[in-house]
Amino acid sequence: MSKEHPTSTDADRCAHLAQTHGWLWSAPAPADHGTPATLILAHGAGAPMDSEFMNDIAERLAALGVGVLRFEFPYMAQRRIDGGKRPPNPQPQLLECWREVYAEIRLNIRGRLAIGGKSMGGRMASLLADELQPDALICLGYPFYAVGKPEKPRVAHLADLLTPTLIIQGERDALGNREAVEGYTFSRQILVHWLPTANHDLKPLKAAGVSYQACLQDAAEQIAKRLAG
Repeated sequence: MSKEHPTSTDADRCAHLAQTHGWLWSAPAPADHGTPATLILAHGAGAPMDSEFMNDIAERLAALGVGVLRFEFPYMAQRRIDGGKRPPNPQPQLLECWREVYAEIRLNIRGRLAIGGKSMGGRMASLLADELQPDALICLGYPFYAVGKPEKPRVAHLADLLTPTLIIQGERDALGNREAVEGYTFSRQILVHWLPTANHDLKPLKAAGVSYQACLQDAAEQIAKRLAG
């Protein structure tokens, strides 16, 4: 465990970890009672931990009382150093990175701890959820299949998942639209929350009569509700 004062809070310890490792920490708004939940949130394949989307959702969650700790996979961290574009690391390396990050944070958190991420980050978390045994799994825009390949879904492990899971999905997501996803068999622990006409980035069509900001706020509120208690 980090060398912190014994009376330090989860937020204090997360802030210390973020400073030590170069991660990002969005501290939760003060709660009337209890210890706020913490969400470890991983980025997607093409955007870093401080992308506009990641910043926005982290700020919204923090305002609702959920602390958000963000990290980067090795390939993205290297891109930050040299600016070079590179594909994601092989899956085993991504999973091992998740294990290492979770193990250190779990040692420092006394309250509820959830894992999840945007797209690829959430999918990698889902592959480890039952192994790591967090309090919850949160996926934002889950990549159920590659673009144009709905005949090859990545859902086998979701049928038997034991971890309480919330998937926030856009109805017209090119990596998992509503028609395709509703045909899959999921564990009873999984709840899918649909955003009307939204795409993979959770952006709705103008014709839907709902704004992008409203969709992000809805997503944040659903996550905060799931992590409460």
